[in-house]
Amino acid sequence: MAQTPNDPAGTTHQFQNFQNRGQAEKSSGPNMALIIGVLAVVAVVVIAVAALLMM
Repeated sequence: MAQTPNDPAGTTHQFQNFQNRGQAEKSSGPNMALIIGVLAVVAVVVIAVAALLMM
């Protein structure tokens, strides 16, 4: 077979451009998992302090 196989992902250069755009978009916004984790820790501390004050 003389033809080169059809690469559905495109060229390596196109993939690298796609990957770079994806990383730039991900890092632009706040990390939602970190925000949710901090809010959960704050909620646990508030509940613990309230429980200690009611004793």
